[in-house]
Amino acid sequence: MPQVPKSVAARAVRLRKEIERANFRYYVLDAPTLPDAEYDRLFRELQDLESRYPALATPDSPTSRVGAAPLTEFAQVAHATPMLSLKNALSEAEVVAFDRRVREGLEGDGEVEYAVEPKFDGLAVSLTYERGAFAMGATRGDGYTGEDVSANLRTLRALPLRLRGDEVPGLLEVRGEVMMLKRDFEALNREQHAKGDREFANPRNAAAGSLRQLDSRVTASRRLTLFAYGLGRFTGAGVPRDRHSRQLDYLEELGLPVSRERRVVRGVNGLRGYYHDMERRRASLPFQIDGVVYKVDALRRQDQLGYVSRAPRFAVAHKFPPEEEMTQVLGIDVQVGRTGALTPVARLAPVSVGGVTVTNATLHNEDEVRRKDVHIGDTVIVRRAGDVIPEVVGVVRERRPKHARAFHMPAQCPVCGSRVERGEDEAIARCTAGLYCPAQRKQALLHFASRRAMDIEGLGDKLVDQLVDHGLVENPAGLYRLDAKTLAGLERMGGKSALNLLEAIAKSRDTTLARFIFALGIRNVGEATARDLARYFGELDALLEADEQALQQVSEVGPVVAASVARFFREPHNRDIVKQMRKLGVRWPAGETRGAARLPLAGKTFVLTGTLPHLARDEAKEKIETRGGKVAGSVSRKTDYVVVGADPGSKYDQARSLGVALLDEEGLINLLSGKD
Repeated sequence: MPQVPKSVAARAVRLRKEIERANFRYYVLDAPTLPDAEYDRLFRELQDLESRYPALATPDSPTSRVGAAPLTEFAQVAHATPMLSLKNALSEAEVVAFDRRVREGLEGDGEVEYAVEPKFDGLAVSLTYERGAFAMGATRGDGYTGEDVSANLRTLRALPLRLRGDEVPGLLEVRGEVMMLKRDFEALNREQHAKGDREFANPRNAAAGSLRQLDSRVTASRRLTLFAYGLGRFTGAGVPRDRHSRQLDYLEELGLPVSRERRVVRGVNGLRGYYHDMERRRASLPFQIDGVVYKVDALRRQDQLGYVSRAPRFAVAHKFPPEEEMTQVLGIDVQVGRTGALTPVARLAPVSVGGVTVTNATLHNEDEVRRKDVHIGDTVIVRRAGDVIPEVVGVVRERRPKHARAFHMPAQCPVCGSRVERGEDEAIARCTAGLYCPAQRKQALLHFASRRAMDIEGLGDKLVDQLVDHGLVENPAGLYRLDAKTLAGLERMGGKSALNLLEAIAKSRDTTLARFIFALGIRNVGEATARDLARYFGELDALLEADEQALQQVSEVGPVVAASVARFFREPHNRDIVKQMRKLGVRWPAGETRGAARLPLAGKTFVLTGTLPHLARDEAKEKIETRGGKVAGSVSRKTDYVVVGADPGSKYDQARSLGVALLDEEGLINLLSGKD
């Protein structure tokens, strides 16, 4: 037996303490601080040390038992058959090795049939039925002794209190997993947040914390579910004794919930296929899984293979790449989004999460940083699920260094230096620069050119990307300085396409004040508000000089909208861009009289139905609204006119039955022009 170096012995002691601490927090306190992947690494390191130096393999080593001791508040239950855990396979090579060991142990050359099923991420339990009635339920605990949680288990609606069928076993011990569905977990956290209580990190923690309540009424208030995955001891002739898959079918016949994702496959190729299928479908499943389980299906062959110290030789858990990992926050940067929203982003020491190297993770907003208490220098748990942007789940506070620094949202935009403001009752801080800020440039141009704004046909995402990325356009005013030669030099933009775009830009110079206000992209100002502002102020200069009090005189404009408009026009950059566009020929009809009541169609309600000969519906709607009218979607006694085109719908019949005035396109044009 090789002598154990002092450094190795000391490392083994440290590993045992950290693993035991993690076990206690995970199984007893239901408040884990280590991601599964980190725990697995520590556990494997200790296993490797004990394998190389057998003298280290003491009876009290974490590698010789499962989980942790039960809570003393619950009565203890000794498991008649130990509830052992499975060995983990973290790579395809380890699965191939598992299959090879199984075939060698069975001394056969052919492919082995495996029962395969999801690896649920919940809390393992033992359920005992006597003569068909639920008698007792216990947690796994340390694998040999668990906690009596019968009263709490009885509150689970998924758990049958009496088995189905006339012939049931005299004794049946079912092994299963208590868990919480994703939708129920989200609902629970919403309730916790509303009450100001601590939110759960994941469904597994929520399920464990809910099942192990001393007050079963608390458990009853949480929506827990259950899946059975095997048998312990049993008596009775009806229980299948040939295959694991048949035992699961039998449990389902008795009324116990069993995963419908289970299958029987042949050989290592069957295992591979099932793994990749479940990995692909993982995000769409209603419950959380962290891998899949492979078991030799034939029970006789399971007995032939037997057990090692803490796990069966006939089964293995093939785990997915971890969705959570632990790393350090090197800094917190602030990104400015396309709408001006400021988002704190944690700059991380590189770490592989879900098979992807992660160096940044979102912190969402300043309130979230405070709630999670994230400091620069902290060790944090990072989560990545599928294509979802990585996020910081929580902080391992025990590892916070003395030099850790708190984060503060900047007062100036980190991109353009403009003032940052955060509205009342809003979680998001925003750059106030609007049209000027480079981070908002592309979104500002796309909105400006959109059909309901300046309606510049042909100016789409890809072209805007090129214009901005090549430094050709910095703000909407720059669009009116483009020439054919510049445009023709862009990718996929020939001479004809360039001329068509220039024609669309030139056409957009003639617009309405309402469209222009909407095109500026002022926060909280939609089409209707832009029309109200245009009608009330009549001229842009009057709007530019209006303070918040004056703005609130406009119908439907409250304090929030008024603050947004005033804030936008207070920025010198925004006023300068507006001035540039007016110099470059952007104009609208003069005499859009101040005060909506003076407009010719003020107070009149219209409904459009059918296809008009010359006016598109949006065009007709805009003409009506520009003159003070309102366009509604349905006919009522308050409707003044229904404009009827070809193939009208039921609105035409409703108008006739209610005696509402009918107009064709010519009648509408006459009304718009002030003719009787």
